[in-house]
Amino acid sequence: MPLCKFWLIPSAVVGVLLPAAAAEVVDIGSRRELFVDHYLIDTLNDTRLELNRPRDEGLVVRFDNPWELNFCGYCTVIKDGQTYRLYYRGLPAVKEEGEEDVVTCYAESKDGIQWNKPDLGLFEVQGTKQNNVILANDGAAMHNFSPFLDTRPDVPANERYKAIAGLKSSGLLGYASPDGIHWTKLQKEPVLPSEAVSYNWKFDSQNVAFWSAAEERYLCYFRVGKDNFRRIARAESDNFLQWSTPELMEYRRPQGEVPITHHYTNQTHPYFRAPHLSIATAARFMPGRQVISEGEAKAIGVDPRYVRDTSDAVFMTTRGGNSYDCTVLDSFIRAGIGIENWVSRTNYPALNVVQTGPTEMSLYTNQNYGQPTAHLRRYSMRLDGFISVRADYDGGEMRTKPFRFSGKRLMMNFATSAAGGIRVEIQDADGNPLKGFALEDAREQIGNEIERPVSWQGGNDVSSLAGKPIRLRFVMNDADLYAIRFAAE
Repeated sequence: MPLCKFWLIPSAVVGVLLPAAAAEVVDIGSRRELFVDHYLIDTLNDTRLELNRPRDEGLVVRFDNPWELNFCGYCTVIKDGQTYRLYYRGLPAVKEEGEEDVVTCYAESKDGIQWNKPDLGLFEVQGTKQNNVILANDGAAMHNFSPFLDTRPDVPANERYKAIAGLKSSGLLGYASPDGIHWTKLQKEPVLPSEAVSYNWKFDSQNVAFWSAAEERYLCYFRVGKDNFRRIARAESDNFLQWSTPELMEYRRPQGEVPITHHYTNQTHPYFRAPHLSIATAARFMPGRQVISEGEAKAIGVDPRYVRDTSDAVFMTTRGGNSYDCTVLDSFIRAGIGIENWVSRTNYPALNVVQTGPTEMSLYTNQNYGQPTAHLRRYSMRLDGFISVRADYDGGEMRTKPFRFSGKRLMMNFATSAAGGIRVEIQDADGNPLKGFALEDAREQIGNEIERPVSWQGGNDVSSLAGKPIRLRFVMNDADLYAIRFAAE
């Protein structure tokens, strides 16, 4: 990912087709659509797509057990009903890949904010079974153990959780669990052998997998090397045990080419409120971009091998296939204030964004890597709030491509100032206002809500238009539009 300042299509541009042919009509049914890419957007007139950075909510988990410490990493957060589960590598000191000191640790929470590390008694580590270790004595797997909740229909109860892990020496190994705590290998052989990958790679980063309901198959995203850059590849599977030949992921945006930078981890996963859309909170790695001096590094106790680079997080999306949409190229989570945040391999996001309140979702980052103060940090955002269509005080508008829907009411996730507002016009596929839904019929929406029905003088029932090709025109000022969906009631 390159550096670019909240790019987007210049606000004065009118009528630019982005990026598909105007005649193409997509069917969104009743699913929620976020404005994180140009999938539904046709034109932007004095509006832009704007990245919304998460809010730093502070430290939530200290990696302070003797079997955890400085080099904890490759974190995963899973929300299963009312329980939040955290998985991470415990590693007091870096030696060689497959080192005996590495373990996989576990913590849990009822709200995603306050966490505890249970004494599980599963493995003896450093002379005690009173620990939070769920996997030990298998260095190849514990280096980067990455679990997921398997949402495939009719998945066996004892495989409700699955995981992949491994290094080049082992290939990617498959694991299963009924409860997310007790794990067994699915087979002795790797599910994705090293020789199956044609790129330069070591599998030594966090390799992520999940069941894609949209594509009806398992997907696996992992790091490879190409042209001296850390890149991302993807493989597919119908059964989790045999995988397709991996494909290199490409990057796209309406302006054209996306210059390549290093992605150390990709953290690709379905967005929980719109699982047809996968988001990637990737760790962007800047090798050789040293910020702090050797003396500063010594003062904070960072391992001297981890002071010569910096990293942050970027945001990408994919709707399937071997490409990411790179709608906004600025950093999603910047490194924080303090030299401890400007060292190598810190600021790496945990896998998954999860809901932590009625209007809030959270993501987590691995902080202070290689330091005695290593910990997990929480960031919060409004639901659907990654990127918004933004209009300044002077106003502007956005028009969608033609699409079909099913449902009765148009629901909108939006925010305005006290002086701002949004009005919605419904048009036919050719851009002509429909009777009763024209701009002069629209009731201005003012406020800040995750979901509000849009209304016109005749009410908010749009069921007469269901199944027909339409466009939406949003006329707005001092406002943000995050997402829409059509509700049955």
